[in-house]
Amino acid sequence: MAKRSRFGFAADLPGNGGSRLAFPPPGGSFLYRTTPFHQRVEPANTTGLWSHWAGYLAADKYQLSEKFEYLAVRNAVGVFDTSPLYKYRISGPGAERYLSGVLTRNIRRCRPGQAQYTVWCDDRGFVVEDGVVLRHSSDEFLLTAARPNLSYLRNLVGYEAVEIEDVSEQWGILAVQGPAARTVLEPLAAEIASLGFFDLAPVKVAATAVTVSRTGYTGGLGYEIWVPAEDAVAVWDDVAEAGKGHGLLPFGQVALLMARIEAGLLLIDIDFESSRFAFNDEHRSTPLELGLGWMVRDLDDDDDRPFVGRNAIITERAEKTSRWKITGLVVDWRQYESMYTDAGLLPPKDHIPVTEEFMLYGEEGERVGYATSFMYSPMLQRHIAIARVLPHLAAAGTRVDLEVTVNHRYERVGATVARMPLYNPAHKTA
Repeated sequence: MAKRSRFGFAADLPGNGGSRLAFPPPGGSFLYRTTPFHQRVEPANTTGLWSHWAGYLAADKYQLSEKFEYLAVRNAVGVFDTSPLYKYRISGPGAERYLSGVLTRNIRRCRPGQAQYTVWCDDRGFVVEDGVVLRHSSDEFLLTAARPNLSYLRNLVGYEAVEIEDVSEQWGILAVQGPAARTVLEPLAAEIASLGFFDLAPVKVAATAVTVSRTGYTGGLGYEIWVPAEDAVAVWDDVAEAGKGHGLLPFGQVALLMARIEAGLLLIDIDFESSRFAFNDEHRSTPLELGLGWMVRDLDDDDDRPFVGRNAIITERAEKTSRWKITGLVVDWRQYESMYTDAGLLPPKDHIPVTEEFMLYGEEGERVGYATSFMYSPMLQRHIAIARVLPHLAAAGTRVDLEVTVNHRYERVGATVARMPLYNPAHKTA
């Protein structure tokens, strides 16, 4: 008999890797899927607040205060269900050669047992998407993406002996993030203690063969456990048991998005758009404009890969045609507070991320860019942002003005350009 949830009736579907479709209650019309961890995620979500992520149900926050979850990630340890990511297995004798022609970052420098953050571009050098690629062996890779890319990737196959398979439903991914993450996981698999930043290893957790990578989206010490969908609940339970006494909490999307802004980690459809779906070039970005030039710094030396977008990126770099540069901003707190108190208001210090465009202005009042993600950072005790500025203003310490609304009028407050990540704890790479 199907289990009844607070949202309606959920029916198990055969052969779908543990995901389910939920049928709406009488008079309802919604349709969603659930992740392999949902059997534990649903009862833990005491707020009943959910959103949709790639067609899956995702918890916005488990506790009444998302800040409580955020502080667990920053000061102890939190777990996040990141299973809705699309996952592609790329394998075969030609897999490395194929990825060398698709990915902007040089996959040949990624050895078996390592992972890379990377992007892929169109032939004009605009970013299609970003993701993490895990190299399991000389000819087997797993690539994550936030959007469907199977047909796009397959259409780029030439003469390489390569197979591309969507394995999204076969795997659950549990992110374990925070300064106590290693302390919690090491008793479950001793190999975890020796994993370096962006390393990965096959281990056993709950008698289940999993892959653990030292990766995450919070900007601190973190690991992600790739677990076969049918064994996801058992792994969750083992991690939860190991986390007792260490302040382990599940955290939702709001806390995750707070952490990623502090870490300067880009979010598709907020800080950049896919070139495949953008209406015009104003909504497209190159790797250089997104601050990812470090991925291609060796193009003039020993990196001879003919990847998609290579020539356009080389031309942009040589001719200095980048239109802007992604950077961090730190708001002048004294000016911010006086701007509100002078207007008879309490200065708002809201930690909930605001993902709207805030205009930026220069010394002469000219528009010089815009912020895309804005929040009050609990760790830094400052208002911060991820922003695009004109390249000549991208140096750390440059002063700009950020436009905000006070008493229903546009006002400007000073902000300083800062290198990202804005929050960069030593334990992230230690």
